[in-house]
Amino acid sequence: MNHYLIMYVPPRTDFANNATPEESGVIERHFEYLKLKLAEGTLILAGRTDDARFGIAVIQAKNEDAARETMDNDPAVKEGVFSSELLPFRLALGGE
Repeated sequence: MNHYLIMYVPPRTDFANNATPEESGVIERHFEYLKLKLAEGTLILAGRTDDARFGIAVIQAKNEDAARETMDNDPAVKEGVFSSELLPFRLALGGE
């Protein structure tokens, strides 16, 4: 398995404090999606900076296409709430 880092960037710097109800609903679906990926063994870790400037997920996937599919199917990305970037990631410790 290969590892990838997904960077999630919210639409506004103060997003965590002023998300609309619709955006909050998408973020709830995003969190549930990540929990599902954790249970499936795809997600290794996920989190965000204290100031919510950006979040990350480290995933494992067979190849970049599979990793991109995981990123693109995330509700926060799919519904346009977060912009995202996929980067190959060299995991040194932890995970599989």
